[in-house]
This record gives sequence, structure tokens and C-alpha cells, in this order.
Amino acid sequence: MLLADLTWPDLTGRSPTVLVPIGSTEQHGPHLPLGTDTVVASAVAVALHDADPALVFAPALPYGAAGEHEGFPGTVSIGQEALHTVLVEYGRSACRWAGRLVLLNGHGGNVDALSSAVALLRREGRDAGWASCVAAAPGVPLDAHAGRYETSLLEHLAPGRVRRDRAAAGETRPLDEVIDAMRAGGIAAVSPNGVLGDPAGASAGEGRALLDAIVTRVSALLAAWDPDPATGRLRRGARA
Repeated sequence: MLLADLTWPDLTGRSPTVLVPIGSTEQHGPHLPLGTDTVVASAVAVALHDADPALVFAPALPYGAAGEHEGFPGTVSIGQEALHTVLVEYGRSACRWAGRLVLLNGHGGNVDALSSAVALLRREGRDAGWASCVAAAPGVPLDAHAGRYETSLLEHLAPGRVRRDRAAAGETRPLDEVIDAMRAGGIAAVSPNGVLGDPAGASAGEGRALLDAIVTRVSALLAAWDPDPATGRLRRGARA
């Protein structure tokens, strides 16, 4: 049920839950594609739909707030304010016919805009919520950017787009040790190759396990449907 493939009569008399992948176009080191975050968020939407065909998934929004990556060619950031506006107007329009709107976020830099936009939509009476496409899997380090975690996901989802011969470790210190320098000068100030972590050891098998963990986590959030009133972020629910 890809929204772009439906006709308007297909939706007449329905009030579906609509999944919208929110990605980014930003550098992911020398070995991963600029659309990595969009690929992951879209794959989560497809997997959720496969588990529940009543869900409608919309084309991904492939641009986000990625200013911290603008030290590298290829990055396109629309910033927090523009992203907030796009998400609010998207929600206002889609919720004229959709019963529920779920934004699936693939990029950490989008969180502030998602929180402010979805909170506003909920205050306006629209049934919206959002969730991050991140989950832990045994033995896979949750590194920050273009390391083993994301490389494993892409090895599973789009192996032909991984430049394995270019994969190399970047800045491997804990994020709290480099965050001040990143805020001042972006990712390029701490990692010349744009990687925060080390892709060594990444595999399609790990990527499959990670995707399964993400889908399981988001499925539970959808079942509980307990958006935080302040941010719209989906929670496990009072009994979880």
C-alpha cells in the first residue's frame, strides 16, 4: 500500500494509519551513500507494512536538518525551521483523510524539528506521533555515524551501494568527548572522513538482526500508541 501508487477512490471511506519515512541527504563517510538514513527509514516502513498490510506507507522525505555534515560535499540540509514547517504542513494536509500519522525518523539531527512539529499537530487535534529507527542488537556497537551499526544495515538493505574498499575508522572516542568540538565546527572538525565509529566487522547478518530489532521496537510503540504530550515521541505505554 504505497501511497504514491494508490488512487483517491482507493482511500475513500477509509481512515488509514500512514507511515512516513523521514530521512536525510548527508555524508556517511567515504563508503556509505548520502541517502543512508532515508534507506533505513524506508525499509522500516516497508517491513511494518508487510507485517500489517492495512498500514499505508508514503514516499520518504529525503531531506532533513543536517547542518553538522555540511563540511562534506553532497550534504543538503534544510535546517530545523524549514523541516518543522514542512512536517507541520504535511501533517495538517495528510490528517484531512488519514486517521493517524506516524513519522519514522532515520536521522538524529531531525529530532528537535520532529518534536516541535508533532507536538503542535497534536495540540491542534491531529493524531500524530513519531519514532526513531534505532534499536540495539546483541554484539553490535551503537556507534554514532557511518560505523559498524549503519554499515551493517546497508550491507543488508543495499549491499551494492556500500563501497567496501573505502571503509575506514573515523573518530572513535565517545560522543561526549567530542560533542563540543562538533557543535563548534561540525563533524569535519573531529573526523576528516566523516565517520564517528569504525565500520570494521559490519555484516549483512548483523544488519538483518538490527532491522528486525528496529521493526520489533517500532511495532510495539505503534501497538501501545502513547505519544509524549510534550514531543509527540511514541512511548511504550503506561503498562510497558
